[in-house]
Amino acid sequence: MTAQAQKKDEPQFTPPNEQKLNDFMGQLVGDLGGTMTAAMVIIGDKLGLYKAIADGKPFTPAELAKRTNTAERYIREWLGNQAASGYIKYDAKTQTYSLPPEQSFALAQEGSPAFFAGAFQITAAMFAAIPKITENFKSGKGLDWCDHDHRLFEGTERFFRPGYAAHLVQDWIPSLEGVDAKLKAGAKVADIGCGFGASTIVMALAYPKSTFIGFDYHAPSIEAARERAKKAGVADRVKFEVAKSTDYPGKDYDFVCHFDCLHDMGDPSGAAKHVRETLKKDGTWMIVEPFAGDKVEDNLNPVGRIYYAASTTICVPASLAHNGPALGAQAGEGRLKDIVVTKGGFKKFRRATQTPFNLILEAKP
Repeated sequence: MTAQAQKKDEPQFTPPNEQKLNDFMGQLVGDLGGTMTAAMVIIGDKLGLYKAIADGKPFTPAELAKRTNTAERYIREWLGNQAASGYIKYDAKTQTYSLPPEQSFALAQEGSPAFFAGAFQITAAMFAAIPKITENFKSGKGLDWCDHDHRLFEGTERFFRPGYAAHLVQDWIPSLEGVDAKLKAGAKVADIGCGFGASTIVMALAYPKSTFIGFDYHAPSIEAARERAKKAGVADRVKFEVAKSTDYPGKDYDFVCHFDCLHDMGDPSGAAKHVRETLKKDGTWMIVEPFAGDKVEDNLNPVGRIYYAASTTICVPASLAHNGPALGAQAGEGRLKDIVVTKGGFKKFRRATQTPFNLILEAKP
């Protein structure tokens, strides 16, 4: 082959705009810094470093190391990353560090509505899944939820629990037609795909006259949910059982819930039909789903960026593992409506309310 022919066969690249390239390189540096800092957040969370400085008072690396029984040399390096990231404040005059109240609220205070550390555990599980997901890109196969790294299960509960605690009883249930009154009077509730039971327990604490049953096909999660119910003091009114979304037991439920899980399922249509079969005629189904528009362009934003990444490694593979439709975390209200109304047999469907992270949908027979 001549040099001229070889050159002709080579791909032709469009020369980049220098300013746009520099801007993009800056974005990549920021993204890489964020990715690497995620590892630092996981370490800080696991070792209790954030909790040890949650009061916001200035401290030295030696003081933090002493409080947490860790090595000062590692603490100094970790603090450098956190200060450069804007997570921890550094005072050059006093050579001390402090955790601002906003960062404390998000990283140190587990019960706050903004607590975010669980999201980084999910990220760790996503990285652990890379070898399997890479092969799935080639084969088209799935990866079942239960086959993920264990950090996914706890991280998911810790990520979603603050939103449930902040909005479920205060905003979401009151946005549904007549449900709040039923729960206050005493209702029978099923929480499908309950995981560690965060949503179930939040409701049980708020509505002492109602009874709750959480179902999940992942046995270790059910075991964890039972322990959490005991610690919360609601085990007398809350049960957790291993069951699939398409065959969980019981009938005549006043209220059925799916929290951030319908899009993951192998048979969401079958799940919808089973809700219809087990719900009272005047009952309500609440479907809480990741916030998404119906078009790709509606989701090209920071929240959509997070959800598309999680969907690639967690949601779509979970559905494909059961030969499902792989709705994905950004399914959108239109596709969900088709599942609920057209295939599930529900007559009424509406968006009851929303948050930046969730759509709260109401379906009635």
